[in-house]
Amino acid sequence: MKKTQTVLIVEDEIALLEVLSDKLKNNGFGVLIAKNGEEGLKLIEHQKPDLVLLDILMPRMDGVTMLRHLRDEMKNKVPVIVLTNLGSTDNAREAKELGADDFLIKADHSLDEVVSKVRSHLK
Repeated sequence: MKKTQTVLIVEDEIALLEVLSDKLKNNGFGVLIAKNGEEGLKLIEHQKPDLVLLDILMPRMDGVTMLRHLRDEMKNKVPVIVLTNLGSTDNAREAKELGADDFLIKADHSLDEVVSKVRSHLK
């Protein structure tokens, strides 16, 4: 039997967190949630998700700091899709330099497109 793939959503906006979680669960994924980068790093260490959906602007630890910590200190190669409202090319470039696998602007992508991106990175 095939193992259910698990996605960690690191997002502080509760409404989006719930909608993303429901959409992924309805598409057969297991879901873990964290509301900031500190929680996200702990879940990655202990739960070992197959992919991370990561917001940039969050309290306590932002997504860029979390990604830097994940790649540089933890040496973790889990695929990371940055999902943010920050649309500048500087944010995208910095995320890519830190090892993000993809960069999506929330307003530019439907939930179905996000699920499709998740699937493509988990193949």
